[in-house]
Amino acid sequence: MTQCNDFSCALPAQDAAAASPPQALQAAPAAAPAVAPAIDFFHDVVCGWCYVMSPRLRQVARELGLRVRHRSFVLQASRAEMVAAFGSMERAKQVILEHWQACAQHDDEDRIDIEGMRREAFEYPSGMAGALACQAAQILGGDDAHWDLFDAIQHAHMSEHRNIGDAEVLLDIATRTGFERNAFAGCMEGAQALEQVRQDRALAQRMGLRSIPTLIAPGLPPLQTQSLAALRERLHFLAA
Repeated sequence: MTQCNDFSCALPAQDAAAASPPQALQAAPAAAPAVAPAIDFFHDVVCGWCYVMSPRLRQVARELGLRVRHRSFVLQASRAEMVAAFGSMERAKQVILEHWQACAQHDDEDRIDIEGMRREAFEYPSGMAGALACQAAQILGGDDAHWDLFDAIQHAHMSEHRNIGDAEVLLDIATRTGFERNAFAGCMEGAQALEQVRQDRALAQRMGLRSIPTLIAPGLPPLQTQSLAALRERLHFLAA
């Protein structure tokens, strides 16, 4: 297994019009600046395979000059959905930590603290609160801010075994990442962040996606967790 399973679009082009110069003879229009190819990264803050994949995608995107659009694909959005998927919250934690063991075997930096999370008394969180935080970062700072906060939340979850279902924990992480706490809280709790999560989940459903991480790149089938070398090989043609 190299992805989390569901147990239970390109952006519009923008045209710019310019006034014609008054000269009878006009120079040929300058070529429009090249737009970096874009790929969509569907992820969930509680997904161990996303934690493994994200730094690899960062490196390849940097090497190849790719744009990454972030999509919040929360597999279980509430405690009730987790109980429906796993049977109980105790069973959810047990099964998910088994997945963590597989993720840890493939992580490039040995960052996943399975036993630390096993010792924690809080219930294993769904990814919904973290997704709202990531969308707040998206609203306030765009895709780069979304990615930075996503990685920080995942680190807190999987390396520091913090409870990322707790809004105060998420606000601490956001503040440490550089956001002003009160402004971020208002955005995280607002209607726009929730609507953006809903839109991303609906998009994943329309596309028939059932696992994370999933990368959607032009001309390729959906990609799940890849080694660094394989990911570079699969995406290199986008930079041509």
